[in-house]
Formats: sequence, structure tokens, C-alpha cells
Amino acid sequence: MLNWSKIDTVLLDMDGTLLDLHFDNHFWLNVIPEQHAIVRNIGLDEAKADIAKRYQAVHGQIQWYCLDYWEQQLNLPIMELKRQTQHLIKVREDVPAFLTALRQADKELILLTNAHPESVILKFEKTAIDNYLDGVVSTHQYGVSKEHQSLWQQVHADLGFDKQRTLFIDDSLNVLKAAKEFGIGHLLAVANPDSKQPHNEISDYLNITDFSHVHP
Repeated sequence: MLNWSKIDTVLLDMDGTLLDLHFDNHFWLNVIPEQHAIVRNIGLDEAKADIAKRYQAVHGQIQWYCLDYWEQQLNLPIMELKRQTQHLIKVREDVPAFLTALRQADKELILLTNAHPESVILKFEKTAIDNYLDGVVSTHQYGVSKEHQSLWQQVHADLGFDKQRTLFIDDSLNVLKAAKEFGIGHLLAVANPDSKQPHNEISDYLNITDFSHVHP
């Protein structure tokens, strides 16, 4: 499936790739609308509709991933609420063995996430996945998300990886499309980012539901 002899660097997404996306989906689709309904004194259906509209307005932009933005927009203590729900933060079961195999094969492992730095820290505290990594990049450092070419240009300039000898793994097709456009040589999609949801049907990219199928 992957020719590991042609890969030196592995760029890894976090939420939905290394970690179960169930935490994030539950938080943004259930916890936030519930709290929004309480603060605004409106019904839950109305709160969900309002939140969905707000999400759609900035989808794929850095604001969509920005905890400071949502705290200001919704007047909610986002990190405090995340900590109250942190028991749902979990590493995918197939990930530790996969990352161990990559390290043993002497691949460079870099986390490249749209997640806000505070969220990254919380997830590291809960999962210790940072122990496997050679580097961590939150796109908030650059003020632009992975969906955009300017992010890829800046990250590439700073990290200096060989595009053709790099594997990028993500669960977002829009992000994979941006990586492909930038010229990343090897792409892998995660088809089951949320353990509580059905697998996604993906035809455009090599994809997996279990990392054990692609160990080097």
C-alpha cells in the first residue's frame, strides 16, 4: 500500500487520525449547543441551528479551529468546558503500535494540526502521544489552516522536508486535497475518524480503517 523506502518524513494530523474524533464531535455538536442554549435562554433546537450557522460561516478557516474566537463569539469558557469532557479524549487503539513501528523504521514524525495550542496541550496531557513525536506544529502559529496553500508553503519553508519523500495522514478530504495540490508525495486518508460513527466512503485517496495494515 505504501512504499516506505520512499518515505522519510510522516506528517500526522491529530484529531480523527491519531485520536478518536468522538471527543471533538461530541464537544462541538452537543456540549456547545447545550451551553449556548443555557446562556442565551433559548431552546436546544434553536441553539443547534444558530451554532450550525456560525460553524458554516467560518468552516475551513483558522477561526473555525480557534478556541479564542469561539470564546469571544459565544461567551463560553471553552477550555473549562473541554476539561469537563476530557474523559472522552482517547488515542485510537491502532495508533501506539503504528507510531512505534514508524520510530523503529527511523521515520521523522511531525504532528501538523489545526487544533488550537491549548487543545493540543490538553490532549497531550491525556494521551502522551507527544512522546512519539519529533516535532509539533499547530497551524495557529501561522494564522492559517491546513486547507490553504500559504500554510503548506510556510511550514515547508520552516521544516524543510522533501515533499516527494513525505507522507501526510489526515481524515479531512479538503485538507488532503490541499496537501496534494502542494505536491506532498504520499497521502493517506483515515476513513473511520469517529469510533461512534460509520466509516466514510473514500475513493480519491489511499485510505485505511486500521493502521496495522500500513506498518513499515
